Amino acid sequence: MVNQDILRILKSNLEHVSGEEISSGLGISRAAIWKHIQELKDLGYDIAAVPHLGYKLLSSPDKLLPWEIKHNLKNRLIARNIYYYESLPSTMDKAAEFVSSNAPEGTLIIAEGQTKGRGRMGRAWVSPKYKGIYFSLIIKPKILPQQAPVLTLISAVAICRALKQQLGIEFQIKWPNDILVNNKKIAGILTELSAEMDIVHAIIIGAGINVNNTEASLPDGGSSLKEITGQKINRLSILQSILRCFEKEYLQFLEQGVELTLSDWRHFSLTLGRRVKLNTNDKRHQIIGEAVDIDSEGGLLVRLDSGLTERVMAGDIIHCKR
Repeated sequence: MVNQDILRILKSNLEHVSGEEISSGLGISRAAIWKHIQELKDLGYDIAAVPHLGYKLLSSPDKLLPWEIKHNLKNRLIARNIYYYESLPSTMDKAAEFVSSNAPEGTLIIAEGQTKGRGRMGRAWVSPKYKGIYFSLIIKPKILPQQAPVLTLISAVAICRALKQQLGIEFQIKWPNDILVNNKKIAGILTELSAEMDIVHAIIIGAGINVNNTEASLPDGGSSLKEITGQKINRLSILQSILRCFEKEYLQFLEQGVELTLSDWRHFSLTLGRRVKLNTNDKRHQIIGEAVDIDSEGGLLVRLDSGLTERVMAGDIIHCKR
């Protein structure tokens, strides 16, 4: 906590702050202040120390540290508790451990890199250190298990809104869980459920966002925010915006129901109105038709060539050429 208090003081001052002033404000010795300054430097903070003037924060590291995430976040639920790791096999697996130990709603697990990051259907998600944003979030809505897919829609809307706010670029959602721009995949969402027949215990929402990934490190069909904009992107600002937008969308859903979420999702949808092919979990069953809408549980409604409408809750989707 002392390190965070020192950072708060340095961030609130544009000029140097004397060791005596920091010492007096925190009630610890100047020798202790020096020790904590060294710890902050070891974390990557660039802090100038000038005799007779004191300390000045020149720059912060490109790390998604918990106290940096919480700085000016102002959320009341989402990211109340944050667990930070330099590297994990998977934030989803770690989040499942926290669910088992009854972690509170709003708990955020974040890793700078993943060695076994995964997406839907067990696919790998390439997660190079300090390049992207990889997190899992634990929520505990009082909903029925069949309503859980709506949280994927909420997450996708939140990411699109946040990226537009930060970059001024329109992003789109490919049902059910991909975020695209210029038909290139930027982010993916994975939702996992802990539930019984008629009650949800917890939902884990995982997201991977390609931020400063280079073209060489991206899979086919993928892109990154850096590749799109041509400049390095502040990962912290992107993450904070996503967390704020998610809280707003989530609380709106809890308080007002699903209709506004569905309206928001339709606005960002790349899928609706398109001719699509869907391979369902039953490999023998392929659905071909026009994606016409989504329903209150996140199911995709596809009008078949026969004129009948089929509801799909999961599957691999291909957008046919217009």
